[in-house]
Amino acid sequence: MVLDVIFHSMDQLFAPLLVLNPDPSNPFITLSCISLIVSIITTLANKYLVDHKKMEVLREEMKVYQNNLKEAQKSGDAKAMAKMQSEQSDFMKKQSEMMKMSFKPMIVTFVPILLVFYWLTQSVLNKVAVSLPPLVYYVLLVPLWKWVYIAVFHYGAGSTIPYIAGWLGWYILCTFTLSQIFRKLIGIKTGV
Repeated sequence: MVLDVIFHSMDQLFAPLLVLNPDPSNPFITLSCISLIVSIITTLANKYLVDHKKMEVLREEMKVYQNNLKEAQKSGDAKAMAKMQSEQSDFMKKQSEMMKMSFKPMIVTFVPILLVFYWLTQSVLNKVAVSLPPLVYYVLLVPLWKWVYIAVFHYGAGSTIPYIAGWLGWYILCTFTLSQIFRKLIGIKTGV
């Protein structure tokens, strides 16, 4: 009942994107648009919910601590090791603080992304795959990913239709690529 209401709402929201495809059996444009929307939302959540300056300071402090710990271990100096162990609780607090900061955007965007995936799996998009131009098909190494999928999951012998990728694979490729582009455009460092 509740999921039906959610699905109907999502269907109303994303219905205009479905008509963008010139060929309804190839949701290339629809999936690209949905990936664009999700990428923008997650990137903006990351920008506004994470204190990137503080994160960078913490990352540098942790790097210094780890380098000092390596040097103390290499030298075998008992005093240096004792000092590093006394600083370990501070290191753990900083690590915990970094983790909390990086989880904020995920917590905020998790439910909307789940709703988008629910809609994608329940809609017509779940029943079709994306037909890619040959150049894109080979540049994105789709044959390699198909081979890995078959080798790992022992499922499917592949499609007889040339230059085809599953909707989920295309969604992941688009979202990852667009997120990296948006992160660069708004000045978020990739390691955050």
